[in-house]
Amino acid sequence: MYKSGQRVLAALRQMIASGELAAGERIAEIPTAERLQVSRTPIRIAFRTLEQEGLLCKAPGRGYTVRAVTDDDIAGAVEVRGVLEGLAARQAAERGLSDDTRQRLYACLVEGDQLFDKGHVVMEELEIYHDLNKRFHQTIIEASGNSAIAVALSRNDHLPFASVSSLAVDGNDMAREYRRFSFAHMQHHAVYDALVNGQGARAEGIMREHANATLRYARAMQSDETGEAAMTILRDG
Repeated sequence: MYKSGQRVLAALRQMIASGELAAGERIAEIPTAERLQVSRTPIRIAFRTLEQEGLLCKAPGRGYTVRAVTDDDIAGAVEVRGVLEGLAARQAAERGLSDDTRQRLYACLVEGDQLFDKGHVVMEELEIYHDLNKRFHQTIIEASGNSAIAVALSRNDHLPFASVSSLAVDGNDMAREYRRFSFAHMQHHAVYDALVNGQGARAEGIMREHANATLRYARAMQSDETGEAAMTILRDG
């Protein structure tokens, strides 16, 4: 159920970000389950999650409607997240990492290396990366020793595509998704190096760049039939 739920969430986020599910469109459990060829349970859970993320709104009666989300909405939320996570990284580097924190971060790097070293990924492996990515970011936030950062991030997470958990994947172009994720993983290596060497300013800069890189990469690499940028957001950063 967990893997099915993650795939459903990633698919629905992708459909909303690309406009396949248009702003204001009403969606319901049964037709969506049939469309994605899954049971109603992961659809029901996904709808609730997407409502919390600010992508769906409860419709009168039953069902949901797709919330209008602009490029500026997403960019603003991503920038705030980058500032907060950059601050967390700087403070973690300045405080120094405990042995446990260092080991947890390094374990995430090793696990990611195993996924990307072969030169390609499948959807199930991106789900694995989604989980280790969350652990990596959470470990840095905890290592900052600043509880206010976690509180601020939890509030920002309710904005569209702001959360580290907001995964959207284009299953029709896994080669491009491999490049996107593997680049993000190399940034993990860079921030880890800065953290273990106590380089606060460098760690902060990398984390801020990390939060924004995927958004820019999506804008640059994806085009619709008219040649205009088509927004597909992969909140890996």
